[in-house]
Amino acid sequence: MKKIKTILLIIATITFTVSCEDDGGTSVIPLEEGAAPNLVKATSAPAFIDQVKAQNGEPITLEFNVSIAQGNPASTDIIGVYTTFAGPVYNAVLFSNVTLPQDFSLTTADVVAAFSEIDSGADLQVGDVLTITTRFTMPDGTILDIVSPDGVKGGTGTNIQTTVLFTTVLNYPVSCTSNLGGTHSFVSSNLQAITGTCPSGDVSGTVTWTDQGGGIYLTSDLGFGQYGTTCWSDSPATSGGATFSDACNLIISGGQDQYGLTYTWVITDVNGPEMSLSWSNDYGDSGDVVLTREGGVDWPDLFTQ
Repeated sequence: MKKIKTILLIIATITFTVSCEDDGGTSVIPLEEGAAPNLVKATSAPAFIDQVKAQNGEPITLEFNVSIAQGNPASTDIIGVYTTFAGPVYNAVLFSNVTLPQDFSLTTADVVAAFSEIDSGADLQVGDVLTITTRFTMPDGTILDIVSPDGVKGGTGTNIQTTVLFTTVLNYPVSCTSNLGGTHSFVSSNLQAITGTCPSGDVSGTVTWTDQGGGIYLTSDLGFGQYGTTCWSDSPATSGGATFSDACNLIISGGQDQYGLTYTWVITDVNGPEMSLSWSNDYGDSGDVVLTREGGVDWPDLFTQ
């Protein structure tokens, strides 16, 4: 039996008026001419900044292409915005007065050199994000920024930032190489549900973690078999948002199932190919599970906070 949530929708009528500027006659003043870039990461280059390599001084080269998707700017700068996990935001011009389209490469040393606030690769911390975009100067002298100096995506280019037609910014998060994908076996115990009809014994099965890139994984069952038991007699707890992240061995849960329920995982022990964790969701379901990694390979030193 599936869980059913009753949602009361309160419909309010909102009256609003849309006005537009005109020149005093019947014609409407046209919108200011703008421009938009399109940025594409090279598939053969890293999609993130590997913290371990950066801190060890190992070479990392980011590669991307920039072109003009629309408009006719007089000049273009490639801009970098470095947003730290701690809060401060740094800005730098990475390449000045460039000709587009063009392929670009950027090493860790280039990033350190571009931002005066960054002294070395050791300053790159997990959770930091390097954002790359453009700054256009139009023929009339107007400057079009897509990312504001405070790191807010918008600036004077809010309308093109939200388009689905092209990519106006590239984000390179600081993270670590992750390899947790596979079909892993599990044994679940202590299953709980508000129905009170969960089995008292162990429940075994498999769960598939599919690598989405950048340390993000999609799981085939957030509750490790609980829905399929007498707790609910339902299909596995999953959806397109049933994801978790691996940030340098820190496992960040919070994925949602097909009912929009959010799951929290807490790792209690890692011993070779076996990992123990407890889980719960915001509907009152919970359980304990021992996960055995596919192929009997040892798990990394994974942990949660």
